[in-house]
Amino acid sequence: MSKFGELIDVSVPVLLSFYTEWNEHSVAMHPVIKNVAATLGSKAKVIKIDVDKNTQLAEALCVKGLPTLMIYKDGEMKWRQSGEQDAETLIGLIHEYVS
Repeated sequence: MSKFGELIDVSVPVLLSFYTEWNEHSVAMHPVIKNVAATLGSKAKVIKIDVDKNTQLAEALCVKGLPTLMIYKDGEMKWRQSGEQDAETLIGLIHEYVS
């Protein structure tokens, strides 16, 4: 968990995408997440987290539905939603937290 704290306690926005390879909605988000990461470059961090490999973290953050997306800034959760999102929406949300 301390590694998680290091990941999110940064001055740029961090988009976390919780997924599994067996969930079709999660898999459908892969190209969207890749697009968001490519568009934002160094303005934000984009991290995909496999729930099957990180069960403790998923439980600690109460991740129930997949995909679950979260935006952190300076160690604080700013936005969270379960379900698919389009790249444009995610990029717009992240831009709100780019200082």
